Amino acid sequence: MMNASEQIDQLIAGLQDWRGTTLARVRKAILGADPGIVEEWKWKGSPVWSRDGNLLVGNAHKDKVKLTFAHGASLPDPKGLFNAGLGGKVWRAIDLFEGDEIDETALQDLVRAAVKFNQARRAKK
Repeated sequence: MMNASEQIDQLIAGLQDWRGTTLARVRKAILGADPGIVEEWKWKGSPVWSRDGNLLVGNAHKDKVKLTFAHGASLPDPKGLFNAGLGGKVWRAIDLFEGDEIDETALQDLVRAAVKFNQARRAKK
């Protein structure tokens, strides 16, 4: 039985186009944001990054790579990375299309904000 990180490796390897490269880059940035982040494999084949709760899900679609932040509506996004799900009350997403550049520093800041949000929520309980 493969662990979650191996399943994500396999998913990325199976995407033999720009989506694999993009998912690999954002994965590296996400994991680099906080040493406590754990990779999980949920919902029948979605890479999930978590720390004290779900942080975000990464999915490759036909025409985009979608990063959905579980509590994105509560996070500061000074660089304006969120471009999808903006009407949602809880989550927000970043849709990356072929040729899009990702500001990895801004992405890491967003991931760190998500970790802080989860930790604050957990502390309240």
